Amino acid sequence: MVMLRKVRRGAGAAIGALLLAIAIPAARADAPALRHCAARLARGRQLLIVAFGSSSTEGIGASDPGHAYPQRLGRLLAARLPVRVVVRNEGIGGQDADDMLPRLLRQVIPQHPALVIWQTGSNDPLRHVPVRRFIAETRAGLVALRRAGIDTMLMEPQVSRVLHQAGGSLAYRDALRALGREFGVPVIPRYELMRRWLAAGTIPAASLLAPDGLHMADGGYAALAREVAREITQDIGAGSGRGGAVAVLAEGSARHPQQRSK
Repeated sequence: MVMLRKVRRGAGAAIGALLLAIAIPAARADAPALRHCAARLARGRQLLIVAFGSSSTEGIGASDPGHAYPQRLGRLLAARLPVRVVVRNEGIGGQDADDMLPRLLRQVIPQHPALVIWQTGSNDPLRHVPVRRFIAETRAGLVALRRAGIDTMLMEPQVSRVLHQAGGSLAYRDALRALGREFGVPVIPRYELMRRWLAAGTIPAASLLAPDGLHMADGGYAALAREVAREITQDIGAGSGRGGAVAVLAEGSARHPQQRSK
């Protein structure tokens, strides 16, 4: 198993080095943050969304698979957007950046989704993936997604007792924020959202967090799905001329002001 792990890390690093040599295609400054989704919506075409990540995407900590955030997100969007929406859950618990980059290239991009929601940075501090390698591999994935014409959203790690005890976890959160600014892609500020929900008592801790001290529970996944749905409709509607059609999903939750990438 150790040898296989080393091989997988080496392959991921090689792929990352190759993609880092490719210039980042520029995005139009006046385009919606999710411009490919906006174009499909304007043409009345189906939206295929891939929720990509680790256990927070898979739904570990939820009472059943239907309570994971991607499944909830699919129901919200399918019920309220004027096109057919399909959300595929491509979360695999325990994965870090070394695992995710090869899987993104081989399994996710070939599906040709309109949008990939990439949740990452939770397992990397637990597995001692160097922050520099995490940044390089995530950046390489973002380059590949942009070159494939796929919209992307990033999702921060969670508030977690286990991550706090591991130390250094906020460096991965901050790296995602910096990558969001670099690429001009939306970042779901999950860490700040969870802190806000806990501080305000909006969601009881027992409903927000699973007993294992690492994962979210049903209430947390429900709130996260609402925030992601709000963000998607906001970023599709920006500059698309279809504000009335997409604004129906606005949930009234305030976006963290520092995370809006232009």
